[in-house]
Amino acid sequence: MTHQNTSIGQIASLLRSSQCAVAFTGAGISTESGIPDFRSPGGLWDKYQPIYFDDYMSSIEMRKESWRRKIQTDKVIGVAKPNTGHLSLAQLVADGHLRSIITQNIDGLHQSSGISEQNIIELHGNSTYAKCLDCQKRFDLKPLLAAFEKDETLPVCDECRGIVKTGTISFGQPMPEEEMERAYVMTEAADVFIVLGSSLSVYPAAAFPENAARRGAKLIIINRDPTPLDPIADIVIHASIGETLSKVCHAMAI
Repeated sequence: MTHQNTSIGQIASLLRSSQCAVAFTGAGISTESGIPDFRSPGGLWDKYQPIYFDDYMSSIEMRKESWRRKIQTDKVIGVAKPNTGHLSLAQLVADGHLRSIITQNIDGLHQSSGISEQNIIELHGNSTYAKCLDCQKRFDLKPLLAAFEKDETLPVCDECRGIVKTGTISFGQPMPEEEMERAYVMTEAADVFIVLGSSLSVYPAAAFPENAARRGAKLIIINRDPTPLDPIADIVIHASIGETLSKVCHAMAI
């Protein structure tokens, strides 16, 4: 690992010369907005055991429990705002230095930071809307949550009567094919691949940065803690994502 100030300059240089730079974000970028990491001690999974997709589909009570949890978790996730890291990424996209954001996060903060949905690939879905599992119609959450809070009325699709679920990918639910294909294409095209706030321990998502490095992309990892891919990365910085990306943007402007 090189000295951080040297690394900042190297990252800026790589981004300036890149033809296709891709960012890969995990929970660490959103913890800086006050959203707890699901997997870390004290995270949401310490309080709630995951509800598996098959259980959601087969059990009315599990669907109700899922919506009860949605109300509780939105008290944290629903009020979070993009931080310096999100805004720095948005600036890099706007300036043409980043082509795409592949994210494991479900909080919608990349969109809130001003990045177009066409530049965002959400591998684990999105918690800011609901979707019919049959016809894929999207639903605004507010009326669904209001009805559920009133008498625990479960949402049903008004088009096909299908089961409605938040737009996140649950345990045991198939990964979204279109998003996985888009992520694969962008990984193949990337000449610079920047990992931000991911432990790189959750597969198949964590395979993307590994594959990018194996095929010759410059791999940059910015994360508070070490990751399994640190040994093969070109640049590793163990520090705050927001502070580090802000320095990168400043170096790009010089």
